[in-house]
Amino acid sequence: MELRQLRYFVSVVDEGGFTRAATRLHLAQPGLSAQIRQLERELGQPLLDRSGRSVTPTEVGRAVLPFARAALAAADAVRETVDAYTGLLRGRVTLGLVSGATGHAFDIAAFLADFHADHPSVEVALTEDSTERMQAALLAGELDIALLGTAEDAPPPGAAFQLVIDVPLVAAVAPGDPLLARARGGSVPLAELRERPLISLPRGTGVRAALERGGARAGFRPRVTFEAAAPQVLAQLAARGLGVAVLPAGEDGPPFGARLRTLRIVEPEIRARVALAWRAEGPSSPAARVLLDRLRSGLPKPPSVPSGAADEPGMPHRTV
Repeated sequence: MELRQLRYFVSVVDEGGFTRAATRLHLAQPGLSAQIRQLERELGQPLLDRSGRSVTPTEVGRAVLPFARAALAAADAVRETVDAYTGLLRGRVTLGLVSGATGHAFDIAAFLADFHADHPSVEVALTEDSTERMQAALLAGELDIALLGTAEDAPPPGAAFQLVIDVPLVAAVAPGDPLLARARGGSVPLAELRERPLISLPRGTGVRAALERGGARAGFRPRVTFEAAAPQVLAQLAARGLGVAVLPAGEDGPPFGARLRTLRIVEPEIRARVALAWRAEGPSSPAARVLLDRLRSGLPKPPSVPSGAADEPGMPHRTV
């Protein structure tokens, strides 16, 4: 049994097939298949079920998988420990981003470019997903760090986080919408949205969780008729008069100008939060720990809109 065979096995499981795994590993698919079969012959059991449209681990494969991952992690730790003594940082860091989370608060591409310039031997793998799935992946050790939305004031057990964005949610409507006539001082009670078709981010996002929790406190279940992952799409739907878009308050000039008006949602106020999250015990690899420290020191403090302040007409742009 060789470490590279274990790495190939884990890659096939992670990618759900030989073709994608071969691409990730920069190998020819026949050679990858041959190495996996050699590993299976040596162990005396099939590790992968090849009968379906996607390749999945067998019962034995599922039992072996955590030990294969542990062996690979241990081998990587040996290399990283030696590198630490020579001043060279290397390894692979998995970073999750909730769709649109960075907005204008920070430029993640520029941040990672600077990090790569300082540590060219560190590979950073980016993935974009919903908050729920990324939180599960973080706790399972499949992600090292994540920027995700949260409707909670405290992290879940086993995780730690640092708030990056903390802004109120607003109701965005087209000019002339009846909701504007019922507004008081630039705000509207959440109960006013009870009978309105709502436009929101999908389930699994922090904004959607905050909206549903706020609706429960106000005594109703929000009626979401349109949902999309991109804030710009939600705003376009609202500008067409298809409903009330519930979005985080923006902080700068709106790209949609006079096509939208925003009202602060109150009674109760609900907020959109983006947090930098990691496992409570910290990332396992030195490279991930260095990246986390850089992120924690480099990300801005969470901007917020003062309580009671009226929002200007415009297009909120944060996704949580």
